[in-house]
Amino acid sequence: MSIIEIRNLSVTFASQAGAFNAVQGFDLTVAPNEVVAIVGESGSGKSVAMLAVMGLLPWTATVTADRMRFGEHDLMALSAAKRRQLAGCELSMIFQEPMSSLNPCFTVGFQLGETLKTHLGLDRAERRRQCIELLQAVGITDAERRLSAFPHQLSGGMSQRVMIAIAVACRPKLLIADEPTTALDVTIQAQILDLLLRLRKETGMGVVLITHDMGVVAETADRVVVQYAGQQVESNTTRELFRDPHHPYTAALLAALPERAQQKLLPQIPGVVPGQFDRPAGCLFTPRCRFAFDLCGKAAPVQAGVGLGRARCHTPLVTGTPQRQKVSA
Repeated sequence: MSIIEIRNLSVTFASQAGAFNAVQGFDLTVAPNEVVAIVGESGSGKSVAMLAVMGLLPWTATVTADRMRFGEHDLMALSAAKRRQLAGCELSMIFQEPMSSLNPCFTVGFQLGETLKTHLGLDRAERRRQCIELLQAVGITDAERRLSAFPHQLSGGMSQRVMIAIAVACRPKLLIADEPTTALDVTIQAQILDLLLRLRKETGMGVVLITHDMGVVAETADRVVVQYAGQQVESNTTRELFRDPHHPYTAALLAALPERAQQKLLPQIPGVVPGQFDRPAGCLFTPRCRFAFDLCGKAAPVQAGVGLGRARCHTPLVTGTPQRQKVSA
């Protein structure tokens, strides 16, 4: 049984220039002890979709979904008070930029203990004991002394470990990790990923990993969702997606991996992700796709099954075909 099930999630932001569709038709399921990665360039709607799940979007956002269930809870029907009870407890999130996510005015011990007090109602002595255990569990040495440290006294890697400790303090059923290794050196990245996988194994929680690093995805994820310009363009198991990508955008992302490069210069995806005012009428990837043909610029494709996966493309790539043939509409 899935921990969370999302069907046709859309997020629209109101602005003076008009409505902007940041997320369109997003689907996701996560099972216990499963890692699902959401990948894509900046501006693809990865973080916005998960902030909608957490109920942390600003008042300018309008969230709709055919289905958004977390366990027995219908997230679309929950009151704000009930949503706050779930967030940080059963449903938790590690935010980007740990150095700015921690409050600089409070100690590590206060911020970690606040979670335990709010959701579990523990007294001061028990909070302190569990705070020390949590810091030790995430690999922070001299944990008791670190309780009195302020965020500016911690390194980036240590700040990220504190954020993970806060996120898993109440043993959540689902952990959303938003770019957990951004701005960390390679050694610390590996340690953080190993830590997340170990905690997943120990607690049985599901993990949603938001990242743009396909190398991280290959090492950690069971399944992958590929986002582009707010739309889900492909989803598949990690093994199948890396072996046989069906959407041109997925294939381009994989081709840019250094270990797959067939030439000295890494392949590039020309252009940028479309914004509010330059979105194509048909497939949003058309201006950057080397396989685009007439129909792509006229009609938006729908997600269709391709083997074990799904791809939003009029003519998905096929195994063994190095270059898809162009056809006229």
